[in-house]
Amino acid sequence: MSDPTTAPRPTLEAVAARAGVSRATVSRVVNGGDGVREPLVERVRQAVEELGYVPNQAARSLVTRRHDAVAVVIAEPETRVFTDPFFALQLRGISKELTLHDCQLVLLLTEGRDDHARVGRYLAGGHVDGALVFSLHLDDPLPGLIRGAGVPTVFGGRPCWADGSRGTAPTVYVDSDNRGGAREAVRHLASLGRTRIAHIAGVLDQTSAVDRLDGYRDVMLDADPRLIVEADFTPAGGERAMRELLGRFPDLDAVFAANDLMAAGALRVLRAAGRRVPEDVALIGFDDMLPVAEQTDPPLTTVRQDIEQMGRLMARLLLRGLERRGGEAAGTPGGTPSSVVLPTTLVRRASA
Repeated sequence: MSDPTTAPRPTLEAVAARAGVSRATVSRVVNGGDGVREPLVERVRQAVEELGYVPNQAARSLVTRRHDAVAVVIAEPETRVFTDPFFALQLRGISKELTLHDCQLVLLLTEGRDDHARVGRYLAGGHVDGALVFSLHLDDPLPGLIRGAGVPTVFGGRPCWADGSRGTAPTVYVDSDNRGGAREAVRHLASLGRTRIAHIAGVLDQTSAVDRLDGYRDVMLDADPRLIVEADFTPAGGERAMRELLGRFPDLDAVFAANDLMAAGALRVLRAAGRRVPEDVALIGFDDMLPVAEQTDPPLTTVRQDIEQMGRLMARLLLRGLERRGGEAAGTPGGTPSSVVLPTTLVRRASA
């Protein structure tokens, strides 16, 4: 009796014989080609299923010029990527969308200049059909490396050059209404009668942090600049910023933090300092990451952005762009999808 683990893989010729068609017909059907009548397509698909035929990806790539793989490039060290729920949610959305299209996800992380060069070489090597890039910082070399590699790309978050200042090629991105969400959060704090409202900002070399700071300033037009402290989107950063703010303004009565993790860190410092939330200090975060926002004490009022949906849309826009390219330049009419900015919503819980 033959061992199924060592049995030879079904060949294209075996599928052709089972379906009663030519090898060329099977190749066109398997590789998504046109010109095959529907009855023959069904016979080939049935034969493929019966025999358990799996196309040779290397041979298929020669025909289709597609690798069915997409690089996901995160411009952060792995210590942050694997501890911040934001990245898990975005990766889950990307993975779900790619899986629907039978496409593989290749995760690339960057921590230093050597990593940037490695990622650039990998993308230029023709291993993937496109790239999804997020968490970029100001003056990050990645965009230049990606452009040099000629890889179709969709960005997570509005890049700082999205106005076209880095060239004529359109930039496609998916973002949330960071500024509008921040405005809504600060207006809510003001509506509660809070007058000394502080802001814990994210890293200000990222557009999301800048946009949320701008939203805060849109409402707090005459706020003391010392009410703003820049942190790093981490719980520890929120703790450090909150201690600094309490040292400057012991009587502050509200805080808007640029993400939920920093808000959770700020909450710990407030409790340790004997400040009741929300009675003494009202607190609002940003993201609505449920593993964080619903488990703080009290549960966190926050601005919701659909992080998983952002990931899905990034992948969807990239795949749609690849389908439209058809071998032509991405800048041709109809070849490049439009960027998307998703709305945000204030989710009211017990902290404000």
